[in-house]
Amino acid sequence: MPPMGGPMGRGYLTEEEKANKPKVTLPLLKRIFSYLWPYWKQLLIVLVCIIISSVLGLLPSVLTGRIIDEGLISRDLKMLIILILASLGVSFGSNLIQVAESYLNNWIAQHITFDLRNKMYGHLQKMSQGFFTSNNQGDIITRMTSDISGVERVISSTFTSILSNSITLICAVVIMYRENWILATVGVLVIPLFTIPTRLAGKTRWELTREAQECNDEINGILNETLSVSGQLLVKLFGKEKYEYNRYEKVNAKMIKLHIKESMAGRWFRVVINTFSSVGPMLIYLVGGILMMKYDANLSVGDITVLVALLGRMYGPVNSLLNMQVEWIRSMALFTRIFEYFDMPVDIENAPDAITPDKALGNVEFKNVQFSYTPERQILKDISFDLKSGNSIAIVGPSGSGKSTIINLIPRLYDVCGGEVTFDGINVKDLSLEFLRENIGIVSQETYLFNGTIRENLLYAKPDATEEELIEACKKANIYDFVKKQDKCLDAMVGNRGLKLSGGEKQRISIARILLKNPVLFIFDEATSSLDSISESKIQEAIDPIIHSRTSILIAHRLSTILAADEILVIKDGRIVERGVHSELVKAGGTYTQLYETQFGKLDDK
Repeated sequence: MPPMGGPMGRGYLTEEEKANKPKVTLPLLKRIFSYLWPYWKQLLIVLVCIIISSVLGLLPSVLTGRIIDEGLISRDLKMLIILILASLGVSFGSNLIQVAESYLNNWIAQHITFDLRNKMYGHLQKMSQGFFTSNNQGDIITRMTSDISGVERVISSTFTSILSNSITLICAVVIMYRENWILATVGVLVIPLFTIPTRLAGKTRWELTREAQECNDEINGILNETLSVSGQLLVKLFGKEKYEYNRYEKVNAKMIKLHIKESMAGRWFRVVINTFSSVGPMLIYLVGGILMMKYDANLSVGDITVLVALLGRMYGPVNSLLNMQVEWIRSMALFTRIFEYFDMPVDIENAPDAITPDKALGNVEFKNVQFSYTPERQILKDISFDLKSGNSIAIVGPSGSGKSTIINLIPRLYDVCGGEVTFDGINVKDLSLEFLRENIGIVSQETYLFNGTIRENLLYAKPDATEEELIEACKKANIYDFVKKQDKCLDAMVGNRGLKLSGGEKQRISIARILLKNPVLFIFDEATSSLDSISESKIQEAIDPIIHSRTSILIAHRLSTILAADEILVIKDGRIVERGVHSELVKAGGTYTQLYETQFGKLDDK
């Protein structure tokens, strides 16, 4: 039976696909083929293989007529055997060529997707932090995985399918008209009748499949919500087990009904298709019989058989090509989505003549810095301060005042909108990004650990670190006692995002990682926030020696941390409203006094 253009092949566009149908232009096609061009030799061989296999694939149908006329009807056993062997040989040769074509085609598709994935990953690595905070993570991953995998299918399936079906169809029509133009015309006119039920049944099954997918999404939503640790706890605490069971049972029953409908739609489709696929051959037999019996046409039984066989070979390519418009639109949409990401400008990159000094001291200066994430809301307004090498600054202020933004500008996670940030007297925009970020270490409030061992997470900072260096860093970070208690010590797994560890343990491993990196500037972004008193105390014990011995910036959470700093900057509404030391600021009666009385004083009384 010929292939169906229904839901399995997704022979219909969704409403979203129709709304976002890409505009196919010559520049777009040129850009697509620029990725194919490096493999033009292999593509040429594939084209030759497709042509040869398509032609050879039709020869058994032609030889069938000779087998009947020259072998069976003529009772010529020798010729019968020769023709049968020839037919088998042609089929075998066609299949061998198809295997070679399939291998080469897949080889090309895999190498093109390899190129695209590498280019996309490299491009994404260059994007600024703002790109990742403003774009949905799922969408980014989809572009990297599903979209590029879709390109593989386009190259290995869609393009070759168009070529193969077109060549098969053209060859079949030519051979049919060479056999008998009247019967060929009858067969060609019948083909549109075959495509009508195919598309109608396909559309029905696609709608059922879409409903089933929506139902499946609903089931997955219920499972994700109610079978997760937090979800199960909530269900149990509110006694909703029966309610959730009934909700799941209802959706599950709906899914079963849709699957039954889809299955039966497929059965009825086959009944209709089998009926319609018999119409063409019967008409050729009828018209051929009339021509032979009434008009004594120069037509044999073998000729009629050849035409019927060729007509059967045409059904599949015609149906496939009719649905190819949909696949073509999807293919162009995939490339368009990928090129959208490629065309996104890299906001933060090395200057052409980026500077890489021999040594870093860690002096930082902000000169009238302005910054905003969006034009509508300015975050930093005329920020100026100077941090000398070996000193420390504490930055305090209400939530949302711009504290974290200040420290993100130093390693150029974002670029200033006005003013400048200098590192050792050089504008950070003029410095090599590798040099700048190599000499800055940040311990953030939300620590990220890779799903691996403690050792692997530490070695991320210094791949060639010795065992002694790892242990020393853990000791300085006040985490070594914990590490020693693990069954595998440094080789203990931390879990996905460090979920096997407490917040304090993750934070101290993060500090050990920064110590291994050994930057000239340490930045602590509320490193002890949201932790219990014991964890907070242990982290503070790890941070204090760093503050006193290294150049550091602290977004402070504890009063003791602030007191250790050489200078305190008070930020409010994106401005430095106060600066000085604790004893001066606490008496001033301003923002710092309020923070001290409402936040720091209470925290210090723990």
